[in-house]
Amino acid sequence: MSTTTETTRTAATETTLGDVLDFDLGGTLAGYWLAVLRVITGYWFLHAGFTKFSFVAGEPFDASGYLLQGTTASPIHGLFATVASTPWLMEFTNLAIPAGEFLIGLGLVVGALVRLASFFGVVLMTFFYLGNADWAHGLVNGDLMGLLLFVTLATLGAGRVLGLDAYIEQLDIGNSKLAKFLLG
Repeated sequence: MSTTTETTRTAATETTLGDVLDFDLGGTLAGYWLAVLRVITGYWFLHAGFTKFSFVAGEPFDASGYLLQGTTASPIHGLFATVASTPWLMEFTNLAIPAGEFLIGLGLVVGALVRLASFFGVVLMTFFYLGNADWAHGLVNGDLMGLLLFVTLATLGAGRVLGLDAYIEQLDIGNSKLAKFLLG
């Protein structure tokens, strides 16, 4: 009898990563607030990427100045200098930053592939945070707060609340484990 009770208790408290991703915030105040955060964060990145496109800015985006003359106290200043001095990496960076920001923002605004978009948002914000290294007033700054926003959106599956991810999850393709990691 105690073996059955112990087995039931263990099974109830154990979880898998797939189970951790299965929770519902829909219809709650927290869920609606999460949707607001998702849309605002998405607009922030959508706008940042869009205004860097040459047809909007009037000239092609060039990150070389930032990479070469950025904060020399940055722990990744050497990486940035290498990227700026390598032509193919510089071309990739000049394309990836505006396109990446725009696509991340678009994904968040419409609530599609939110975890995937948030992952790449975390990558970009980590580079911005470490690259700016403006820690004169402490380690907490706007770049770190942006990084935390992306982590929060990914963790809580913000695309499931008033987003396209909720509809995609209802399709056959949305039932796979991979989809659970990308959607949300």
